[in-house]
Amino acid sequence: MRASPKGGRTRWRWVLAFIAGSAIVVAACSATGTAPLGTTPSTTAPPAAIESEEPAPSASESSSGGRRGDYGYEDPPAASSEASPVPAGATVSVNTATGPLGTYLTGAGGLTLYTFKPDGASTSTCDGGCAEAWPPFTIGPDVELTPGDGLGGELTTFARADGTLQVAYDGAPLYYFANDTTPGDTNGQGLGGNWFVAQP
Repeated sequence: MRASPKGGRTRWRWVLAFIAGSAIVVAACSATGTAPLGTTPSTTAPPAAIESEEPAPSASESSSGGRRGDYGYEDPPAASSEASPVPAGATVSVNTATGPLGTYLTGAGGLTLYTFKPDGASTSTCDGGCAEAWPPFTIGPDVELTPGDGLGGELTTFARADGTLQVAYDGAPLYYFANDTTPGDTNGQGLGGNWFVAQP
């Protein structure tokens, strides 16, 4: 016996209605975050938050509230100046050297001396991370400062906030640059728009 065409169409209507109803249930569950009956909820964890690639500030940056670029250099100093401080009872001579930048002051070991534009007369504003990059030219008590040839200004000292004595030339505090390692180096010239070789 052949099936009635009318009965076949009715059966297909029920099948299509069932499929459409299932699709509506799945869509509703997806919107509410619930799983349809008879299915297992997904256990996939949400993607982990992407960690920032910004490096944590170094101890020197944190203590001074600034970043390396604030002190005129982007990388850690290659080497610290060992010319400071000069011990008590010694004699130190401040001399001059001449190069492409003209004539400038040099301290112990012939290393270049610099001035910091924001400083006031016999007042240093460079400490913390700044002083690590730009070691102040300090001496111990009872050290005799001797001006070399070509120095017409006055060499004096003043007390820093930590109690050490920093050398000044005509009132301008003097510093070394930690990335200068040999006499004649002037790597700090113009950095940050604030650091310049000290001139007689």
